[in-house]
Amino acid sequence: MKILTKIKLITASLAVIILCFSCFKSEEYPLEPVISDPQVQVLGDSAVVSFSFTDGDADLGLEPSDTFGVHAPGSYYYYNIYLDYFEKDDSQGWVPGMDLSGDTIRFAYRIKPIEVSENTKGIKGTIDVDIQNFANPFSTQSDTVKFAIKLIDRALNESNVIETSEIITG
Repeated sequence: MKILTKIKLITASLAVIILCFSCFKSEEYPLEPVISDPQVQVLGDSAVVSFSFTDGDADLGLEPSDTFGVHAPGSYYYYNIYLDYFEKDDSQGWVPGMDLSGDTIRFAYRIKPIEVSENTKGIKGTIDVDIQNFANPFSTQSDTVKFAIKLIDRALNESNVIETSEIITG
């Protein structure tokens, strides 16, 4: 009888251990970044835009010295985060915001590489972007704005594009 109880206890213990290890199974993500869950916190004339990300090959971010070839200044891939600025026009709906020279407004940023261990296959986390003076003071339509966000990894894989909710500026 005692042997049968010990066997049941060992079997139950092994089942619990197997269940625990299956919970820690590493997740696999696509090689291109995937972004989601955009959030905006307005702080006066500035804002913090936050979003979640995953990246299957863990190659997000650029070193300050990454300034040659496709990462050279002036190249589209010099930056790795883009936030396109949109205004809610009273008659046309959402339109790209324009600066005084008639160019669309785009906020571009470079994030440094995200530190990972050598054996890391995929990463996930949250990125916060501080935007100074985000509302266009030269537009009559800048009372309601939003951003479309894109993230690019070192292999030049581009994420999906997500949009923030409406931001009331004034």
